[in-house]
Formats: sequence, structure tokens, C-alpha cells
Amino acid sequence: MSKLYLVPTPIGNLDDITFRAIKVLKEVDLILAEDTRTSGKLLKHFDITTSMQSHHMHNEHKMVDRIIQRLKSGETIALISDAGTPAISDPGFLLTRACVENNIEVECLPGATAFVPALVNSGLPNDKFVFEGFLPVKKGRQTRLKLLAEETRTMIFYESPHKLIKTLGNFVEYFGEDRLVSVSRELSKLHEETVRGTAKQVLEHFEKKPPKGEIVVVVGGRKK
Repeated sequence: MSKLYLVPTPIGNLDDITFRAIKVLKEVDLILAEDTRTSGKLLKHFDITTSMQSHHMHNEHKMVDRIIQRLKSGETIALISDAGTPAISDPGFLLTRACVENNIEVECLPGATAFVPALVNSGLPNDKFVFEGFLPVKKGRQTRLKLLAEETRTMIFYESPHKLIKTLGNFVEYFGEDRLVSVSRELSKLHEETVRGTAKQVLEHFEKKPPKGEIVVVVGGRKK
């Protein structure tokens, strides 16, 4: 029976994959991977020999119709990203939407995603929060920051190490230097680190010690 599985993969520590994820990846007809080289190491580690095809932000628009036809013919397909849950700041939305429109069953397995541990261990309120992912690089960045300056819920951002200083500087400028910030990097990996403090304190920390690795930034909302 045709079905699309969205399968989370570890964000660092390979032990964070579930038994069910391994079982699904072994049983499906095809695995769609964001980067076949990266995913190839994961599949090899768990002795998964299912055939794999690349499916990333640069080719997903072209591939959707072809994948839908394969699913309609009765195949089962799993979609994975390089790390974490597909469609969370990664490819997956377009294909999921197309499956829904074509009455093809979609099942998302629970599993690793970077922002949840970063939010929980930030010490900032997590009863209400907003996931922003990556901020616009140029166009629309200033407008977004002005809007978010009024946000009262805790905010979650993804950022690359070479842009973190700029982003923290933006937070000082638009949110104020006393706004509480928590930066988690290399979650679940050997050099995992969380730095907490005011926007100014966290900025000064990373100006002295340039960051490396995957980064999640959690920012407290504006006090009412």
C-alpha cells in the first residue's frame, strides 16, 4: 500500500534514532535524502541497504510529480533530511502537501528535532513559543526583526556559526541588550554547549570565542 513516511534522523548522536525509524528505512522501496553522501553514512552505520535518491531544496519542485506517480503505483517511500525531522527548515512540505492533495497516506514518525532540547534547556518560558527558523538574510530582515521585537512568546531561531554574531547584534539593536537569550550548539554531540544570559552578554561571549557547529538560538519574549 502506498505511503510516504517522514522519518527523523539524529541531529548528532547516532544513538538518537528510533528502532521504528530503522525498521521503516529498511522496509520502504525508496529513501529520499537531502544529501545522499551524508545519509549514506547513517544508512551504512545501521546496515540499511534500501536504494536512495537525492531530494533537496534545489530539485524538489521538479521531482514532486514523479514521486507522486511512484506512490500512486503502490510504492512506499521514506523522506529524510540531513539531521532532524523533515520539513522543519528542511525539504518536505511540498511533497507532503502534494500527497495530501492526492489522497496518499502520510505518516510522520516522532523523533529528533533540534529546537525542542534547545528550548527546554534554555530556562526560558516554554508554555507558549514561536518557531522562526532562519531569519531572512537580506530582504525583509529588518521588517521581521521590528515585528518580532513586539512578540511576547519565547522565540526560536536556527543560525549558522558565521552569521551568529550578526544575528545576536541584531537582537541587541532591536530587542534591547537586556533581552534574555540562550544559544545551544552541537546538541547531542561531544562538544555540546549552551550559553545563557542577556543578549549583550551572549554576544560578548561569542565575540571572544567564535562559535562552531549547528546552532539554535532561543530568545525570551517582550515582557508585557
